[in-house]
Amino acid sequence: MSSSDKHSRTLHLLSFLSALSFLGLLLYLAFLQLHMEWNWQSLLPYWPKFLQGLWVTIWVSAAAMILSLAIGLITALIRRQPFLPLRYLSLIYTEVIRGTPLLVQILIFFYVVADAAGLQNRYIAGILILSLFSGAYLSEIIRAGIESISASQIESARAIGLTPLQIYRHVVFPQALRQSLPAMAGQFASLIKDSSLLSIISISEITLNAQEINSFTYSTLESYLPLAAAYLLLTLPIMWWSRTLEKQFSYET
Repeated sequence: MSSSDKHSRTLHLLSFLSALSFLGLLLYLAFLQLHMEWNWQSLLPYWPKFLQGLWVTIWVSAAAMILSLAIGLITALIRRQPFLPLRYLSLIYTEVIRGTPLLVQILIFFYVVADAAGLQNRYIAGILILSLFSGAYLSEIIRAGIESISASQIESARAIGLTPLQIYRHVVFPQALRQSLPAMAGQFASLIKDSSLLSIISISEITLNAQEINSFTYSTLESYLPLAAAYLLLTLPIMWWSRTLEKQFSYET
């Protein structure tokens, strides 16, 4: 590593620490104005409940991410098919999901659709709801990434004898992934935070458990500050992973 690279990295690190210290100081001064006595001791007996909720949030969100990505990819590809009924079905799905609140979707899907289908497992229902919700947004993100590829590249691929599957595999998807990564990472982070709304159907994820701990201890800030830290802990790796992939996929076009 050259001296200029070391200097640049040091400068970036110092700038980051300065910004972090400034924000931390502002937050500290804001809490200082509360003049409250912290009661962290009351939360100690409930840490297993908090960790159990964190584990539920992790596996529910992870399952919903995988399923929503599959839904988004399939829906985006359907939007490009010549069969009009399928295209309009995909369009209606994405517009209805994106145009209505997730809270309403949870209530309708769980108490109406899932009940009519005989689906009693609220965890499976919660994963399906999150997947359908996030899949609609991912569909538009993926579709925009695919449509950003110029027609000349696709025509050139056809000219050298590539099949449609090979065109998508070697030409379209690598470039579309690079274009879509920042938005996809943001959507995955939102999905983790949106899982907090599953508390309204009594899924014991971290938000519901934090609410219950608050009702037991009457320590509101002490219950919700670890909740905020937990969501930050879950979402930051996704952002960092996305930036790493962006660097790997970066090339001149």
